[in-house]
Amino acid sequence: MAALIVMLMALSPPLAWARKIQPHFLEYYKGECHFFNGTERVRLLHRYFYNGEEYARFDSDWGEFRAVAELGRPDAKYWNSQKELLERARAAVDTYCRHNYGVGESFTVQRRVEPTVTVYPAKTQPLQHHNLLVCSVNGFYPGHIEVRWFRNGHEEEAGVISTGLIQNGDWTFQTMVMLETVPQSGEVYTCQVDHPSQTSPITVEWRARSDSAQGKMMSGVGGFVLGLLFLAVGLFIYFRNQKGRPTLQPTVEPTITVYSAKTQLLQHHNLLVFSVNGFYPGHVEVRWFRNGHEEEAGVISTGLIQNGNWPFQTVVMLETVPQSGEVYTC
Repeated sequence: MAALIVMLMALSPPLAWARKIQPHFLEYYKGECHFFNGTERVRLLHRYFYNGEEYARFDSDWGEFRAVAELGRPDAKYWNSQKELLERARAAVDTYCRHNYGVGESFTVQRRVEPTVTVYPAKTQPLQHHNLLVCSVNGFYPGHIEVRWFRNGHEEEAGVISTGLIQNGDWTFQTMVMLETVPQSGEVYTCQVDHPSQTSPITVEWRARSDSAQGKMMSGVGGFVLGLLFLAVGLFIYFRNQKGRPTLQPTVEPTITVYSAKTQLLQHHNLLVFSVNGFYPGHVEVRWFRNGHEEEAGVISTGLIQNGNWPFQTVVMLETVPQSGEVYTC
């Protein structure tokens, strides 16, 4: 199934003039064309949102506008009473969806974007200690992807944890696939990524180094880090000077989900996942606590992801060994 999405910020006259507008508001429209087996079956959706919440929709399978929330009842009733508007909406399955499928097939259905692959350990722990190797795969399209871990050339299947596919909102995807392991000196870990954008797999290696070798490598990047520090100070001053300027700031409360990556028994390594989705603006701080004390080691984050329909999402994970009676708070 493929989907073509168009968004338009708008203030419809019935909504703008018939209701009391709050100081901060955002309304937008999203048009979606869903294709099944090419253009054999097509479904068109006209979706209307106010402050991040859908309130009305036209579905070509229904052939009419319907209210999704109480706020949308007056609009749905009004739009359905306009025969010409209703006929245009019904015809758009062919005039808009099927027509644009042919126009945009080469850069949508056939689009290919190569992923960026990064491998790093979740903890800067010495060798022979439990760690989590993270393979971050970002910015790829389409979403069909296979990520595998290898240790010294042999595939590792046990201890592999994945965030699943995450939609970035800019027509690309990302995923994080992690491997639980106890690195030994000299071992070579490889993350292998198979994606339709490449004729051969992408491989990125991570080599287990001793503390002395790691120290030499870190001293070589000291100057680079210092340069980043000066850049951060400059950006802080710039953004501080931007404060006080009037901007439209709608706020949308996040949807929060907490779960464990594995259905393991207690006293086994696990990954607690905290998913924060659908919030606006993008200023968010997520922290993990165990029995009231903040946990900083073993925290892994996808960073801020823009969904594409104004809200944001992020996934923040904590590697831990849960004990009976412990309370984890995010």
